[in-house]
Amino acid sequence: MREPLTPENLAARQQLDAGVRPRPTVEELRAEGRFEVAELRVPAAPDGREVTLVSARPAGVAGPLPLVYYLHGGGMVMGNAWSVLPGVLREWALPLGLAVISVEYRLAPQTRYPGPVEDCYAGLVRAVEHAAELGIDAERVILAGKSAGAGLTAALALLTRDRGGPVPIGQLLLSPMLDDRGSTFSSHQMAGRDTWDRTSNATGWQALLGERYGAADLPPYAAPARATELSGLPPAYVEVGSAETFRDEAVAYANAIWQAGGDAELHVWPGAFHGFDTLAPQAVLSRDARAARSRWLRRLLGR
Repeated sequence: MREPLTPENLAARQQLDAGVRPRPTVEELRAEGRFEVAELRVPAAPDGREVTLVSARPAGVAGPLPLVYYLHGGGMVMGNAWSVLPGVLREWALPLGLAVISVEYRLAPQTRYPGPVEDCYAGLVRAVEHAAELGIDAERVILAGKSAGAGLTAALALLTRDRGGPVPIGQLLLSPMLDDRGSTFSSHQMAGRDTWDRTSNATGWQALLGERYGAADLPPYAAPARATELSGLPPAYVEVGSAETFRDEAVAYANAIWQAGGDAELHVWPGAFHGFDTLAPQAVLSRDARAARSRWLRRLLGR
């Protein structure tokens, strides 16, 4: 396990991440003409602030395509919309005939809650409003994300439900970061062991929430594990590793959706740690996980 993320090393880690994380250009993302790729800047606030969306789709495919609206990981403090796209395009866009929009939401602690989730909401609304121009099917939008991005995905599903916004047909939550309280058994069990342990997790949540970290009245749009009403949500795919800090909060979230009468498919991959499929992409377990996600997407799109 690498050194945990702490308030003391956060700035240095952010700087390192910005310098070393592969950030492909639009031309590189086009992959010698296999994809149509564009960067879009859309209004996110009345004051004129904008959010950047990276839009990609298989080249030469006519007609509106289902959309995966993707939110990247990085503990709420790192990552970017570009670096995640090659894998998402390879895994889903080409095999399933999907368009993808990846969101460059603002990062903490420079931007605290509700900034990041509001960026994601503004981009979603804009994409659906301009579906015809983007060549996407506004009736077949799937929210998806990994780690912090999966937490934002769950928050976005709650937010758009409660605001009467766009209605997604599914939410894909990969190792979701859902609970700021750090009180689950797995968060203690994996302390000092998982690649993202309770120290790193607390640092990420503190960066996002500031003085509201751990507050009793924290809204579910900040930490979806706080939600008490999970009815009326789109079908969920929830994935987590058994040797992962987020294991118990992910399982609890799927269970809460079931108890609310909703639809959730839960996978707990045995022995898997946080980011297992990124760090060991050729492992049998990683291949199984990718196949299970694709099967769920195929079933969802076939409904």
